[in-house]
Amino acid sequence: MEPQWEQLDLTPWRCPEPLIRVKLWLRGAQPGQSLRILLADPGSRQDIPAWLRRQGHQVLCLQESETCLSLQLVVGTSS
Repeated sequence: MEPQWEQLDLTPWRCPEPLIRVKLWLRGAQPGQSLRILLADPGSRQDIPAWLRRQGHQVLCLQESETCLSLQLVVGTSS
């Protein structure tokens, strides 16, 4: 059976709301847990991947367009 991917669609919100919601999700996350994040706000598209990497998480860009960024977050051990 394929694992279910959790998804956090943050496209309706502007900074700082997307970062707040990512931080809230991370509170309950376990190392190795995966989350797909969708971002539309230009500031968030730049800031959130950088912040996650600084926190020790793995971030992969899945898809990027002019209006949306899709990321795959894999929780690191420092959350």
